[in-house]
This record gives sequence, structure tokens and C-alpha cells, in this order.
Amino acid sequence: MKTLSILTFLFVVAVAAAAQTKTYERDVQSVDAIIYALYDVISGDPGAPRDWDRFRFLFKPDAKLIPSRKDDKGNFELRTMTPEGYVQFFSSRISTGFFERELSRKEDAFGTVVHVFSTYETKEKKDGPVTNRGINSIQLFKDKDRYYIVNIFWCAESLGFPLPDKYLK
Repeated sequence: MKTLSILTFLFVVAVAAAAQTKTYERDVQSVDAIIYALYDVISGDPGAPRDWDRFRFLFKPDAKLIPSRKDDKGNFELRTMTPEGYVQFFSSRISTGFFERELSRKEDAFGTVVHVFSTYETKEKKDGPVTNRGINSIQLFKDKDRYYIVNIFWCAESLGFPLPDKYLK
């Protein structure tokens, strides 16, 4: 009887531990899944925790995130971040809500390389007004069993470049 109780207890603990282990494998099984996961994981209400482990899982370890920006003199420049650097940047700068969603997509693929031109919009509230739009140029690596984000290079309309109609369809 004591052995049965111990085995039952161990089984319950193992099931509970397995239920608490997060798996992100579904997020990387297709181009649609990884792009959805990317937008989903960074979106949320002010102060709402983001699942940064899920975010990190989407990327190759040496991946880069590269926003275009203007300096104080109006010159265009790039900032290069690792996924971890983006987590720190985002966590320290976004005090409002942040919701980003894909509006349209252009996609090309060859072998292990997939390029996605993903037009996006951002809002501070899920049902609020659009605060910005732009294009994420996303490079994906197709491995045997999954996709990885290699680079995301983006430009927002707020830099003075209105989105062409062909990227809004």
C-alpha cells in the first residue's frame, strides 16, 4: 500500500511538472506559425509580462534585430540588437501597451532561405487607434525540423516613408 501511494504521488508530480513545462515547438513549424508567434509574443497591455523565453526560442543564437531610425540631425541610421538586447530595450522603453499585427505579407523562398516582407501596424491599446505602420523584412532559416528567425530589419512610416499600396494588399 505504501509503495502504491508513493508511485501515485510520483505520477501526480510528474504530470504536474509536464503540464507546467512550456513548449514552443508549434511556433516554429511553419512560416505562418513563426510570424504569428513573433507578433503575438511582443503584444500586450501595459505592465503585462511577455513570454521572453518564447521570443528567444524563435531565433537562431546569432540572430539580429535591426531597426531603422533617425538621429537628432535627421540622418538615417541602424541599430543592431541581439534578441536578448531587444528584450532589454523593449522592457525598458515600452511603458504603454503595445500591440503589433501583420497587415499583409510578401514571401519568397529557396532551399533553406525564406524572406518575408511583413507589413505591420502598431497600437497602444488592442482596440485603439493605429500609432505607426511599417515593414518588417524577416529572414528565416528552414532547418530540417523547424524555422528560425535569422534577422529582422524594419522601417516605420514615422521615418517619412508612406507605405506603398502594393504592401497593404
